Amino acid sequence: MHLDAKEHGADLVFLHAVEEGPASQSYGIQVARLAGVPSPVIHAARRHLRELEDAQLQPGPQGDLFTAHLPNDEPPPHPALDQLRELDPDTLTPKAALDMLYALKAHL
Repeated sequence: MHLDAKEHGADLVFLHAVEEGPASQSYGIQVARLAGVPSPVIHAARRHLRELEDAQLQPGPQGDLFTAHLPNDEPPPHPALDQLRELDPDTLTPKAALDMLYALKAHL
């Protein structure tokens, strides 16, 4: 079962009709846009979807969609995280805690 939908250019309108069987296509990206997901995330999702669709056009077995594009290396540690790990909040004075917050904010 699925909700019937009509596309009008880049817009999607869900109709008030429940239909039998699967939808003819997925509307996940359009629903994410309607839900207020930020534009850069929507654009990245469209680009990733195109890559996956292009990969399916290549002969051979389908790859694992959940691990195919995971980064091989962990991102480098953030300097603010290193400072937080070394911090003992029980030993800070209020002034020292405020100074630490400013120092951490400077790393953002």
